[in-house]
Amino acid sequence: MKLSVIIVPYKCKDVLDVTLEAVYASKVNFDYEVIILDNDSNDGTVEMVNEKYLSKPEIAARTKFIENGANLGFPKANNIGMKQAKGEYILLLNPDTKVDSDNFQVMMDFMESRPDVGISTCKLMLASGGIDPASRRSEPDPKTAFYRLSGLQYLFPKKFGTYNVLNSNLDEESELDACVGAYMFISRACYEKTGGFDERFYMYGEDLDLCKQARELGFKVWYYPKTSCLHFKGQSSKRAPQLALYAFHDAMWIYYDKHYRKQYNFLMDSFVYAGVWGRYYWKSFRNLLRPKSEKFVSK
Repeated sequence: MKLSVIIVPYKCKDVLDVTLEAVYASKVNFDYEVIILDNDSNDGTVEMVNEKYLSKPEIAARTKFIENGANLGFPKANNIGMKQAKGEYILLLNPDTKVDSDNFQVMMDFMESRPDVGISTCKLMLASGGIDPASRRSEPDPKTAFYRLSGLQYLFPKKFGTYNVLNSNLDEESELDACVGAYMFISRACYEKTGGFDERFYMYGEDLDLCKQARELGFKVWYYPKTSCLHFKGQSSKRAPQLALYAFHDAMWIYYDKHYRKQYNFLMDSFVYAGVWGRYYWKSFRNLLRPKSEKFVSK
């Protein structure tokens, strides 16, 4: 088995259908399997997958469908999938994406030509037509995180737009510090050495952490824009915006605590803690005044 595609849906039946149609229509010259792990959607996802896809023998033969019975979060559910994956490469793919028909083949050819690359991503486009900024990121050290969360990177992108790599050419491949969990093409060697996601994270931050682990183990993280994938971003998080908002800020603190806290003193720790959770409570208060469709999640 060359490739294992892992998809973790949560309450996004309609867009998952779009995702699966594109996955099964992919044009490749290798064997691949699809592992779907439903995080207790209860929205007709299970019925849709069974009736539309698993009823077809050719699709059922390459598909493993797991009902988790609870919302385990993104890292834990993907870890279950990765442990069951048989592929030489693993693709973590969001249930709100649509890959180009040549995507798997182009990315596979690239990864096989670059054994030094442990994790890669393609050109991940938003429905609005722009690139998903989270797909190309630099290391979120405290200074870089401050530039983003304070809004400085958007006001002065040439000087402070370092986190989302706003200044480089979208059509040129390049090395990254991190990509996004919506599309992560991972080599088997990289997965086995990193062990997958840190399950202390729930639905944000785990991708940054995995990329950091990979880099520290000597693997490269790479942006390869020769093929693309459409990302209908936020389809699951908007169903539970307050949970997503909490998970986003919790991930910031977990990441700082894991990778940076030992480098700084108590004063810096207190400043970061107050900044993270002060921001969370401020955003939560503002969410009380906004309609559900406009609530803050991670911005």
